[in-house]
Amino acid sequence: MRATIHDVAREAGVSVATVSRVVNGNYPVRDETRKRVAAAIQQLQYVPNMQARELNMRRSTSIGVVVPGLYNMFFAEVIDGVEDYLRRGEYSLLLCCAKNDPQQEMKCVTDLMSRNVSGIIVISPNTEHVYPEFYEQVQRRQALVFINSYTEQLPDVSRVNDDAQTGTRQALAYLLQQGHRRILFVRGENSDSYRVKEKAYVEFMQENGLLQEEDIVNIGEGNSTLTVDHTAQEMLSVLAASPATAVLCCNDLMAVGVLHACRHLNRPVPESLSVIGYDNISLGHFITPQLTTVDQHMFRLGSSAAQLLIERIETGASHQLLLKNDLVLRETTAECLKEK
Repeated sequence: MRATIHDVAREAGVSVATVSRVVNGNYPVRDETRKRVAAAIQQLQYVPNMQARELNMRRSTSIGVVVPGLYNMFFAEVIDGVEDYLRRGEYSLLLCCAKNDPQQEMKCVTDLMSRNVSGIIVISPNTEHVYPEFYEQVQRRQALVFINSYTEQLPDVSRVNDDAQTGTRQALAYLLQQGHRRILFVRGENSDSYRVKEKAYVEFMQENGLLQEEDIVNIGEGNSTLTVDHTAQEMLSVLAASPATAVLCCNDLMAVGVLHACRHLNRPVPESLSVIGYDNISLGHFITPQLTTVDQHMFRLGSSAAQLLIERIETGASHQLLLKNDLVLRETTAECLKEK
């Protein structure tokens, strides 16, 4: 039978109120008494009732996190950073998956608010397709933080973004330095991040007189179990018809799909085609050849967002952070030989 607070009090020889004070840390208790209660808790394997504790403390210790999908390891590493920071403040995490659907994203946020969470973190919010007034209303009632939201709306919402514009330009500049002139850009749909990267790509290629509209490829869903296969299928025909010598992808799953297409077409990478991904998920280390990519420092994105949320909850202050991206050179890029 599960131990109760009354069992702990009886074992430690103290009142129920004293056990509650030790568990909640809201009143001073003598060290000797605290040690006896802690020993009783450990011996009886007592687990406090969090709902009762929250009622006693008059605040929720739960934080809601909305994620577009769970198939891309990018989101898992961001969530790891969120959870690591929240654990220090004894907060727990409630996770809700929006499945890259704007309607489902709104439902997730609404459901989390109905559970009386202290705050909500939305990873890669789909602000272009969510009703504009929705998040305006949410921020009036709820501490809110966005991760990788590049909308100019909602200036009072705290957010932490990776510098996708600079990261994209850094990757393109490297390819240009290696002699590549025809560079394909592979993106997905329903993401602010994809739109920012495409804008950076278009501007960079225009500045260098290299833009070809047909070199922008939208593969559809970018964060599902089918992303790799869909990308590979789409790129079979694109690569067969294109004179491109390099590809920049909006995430690493798409880049793996490009590598699969190259294998089917017997195009060696990087000798025939250079490929760069984005995110630096652990998968990039394990494939052959190892993937050149842009590191978003996902754990830091998550922990920074959690820090901003706790500050918002405790002080009401809002901040916006922009985190530097870094190009990680591995085995899928090389000097262009075609135009030599």
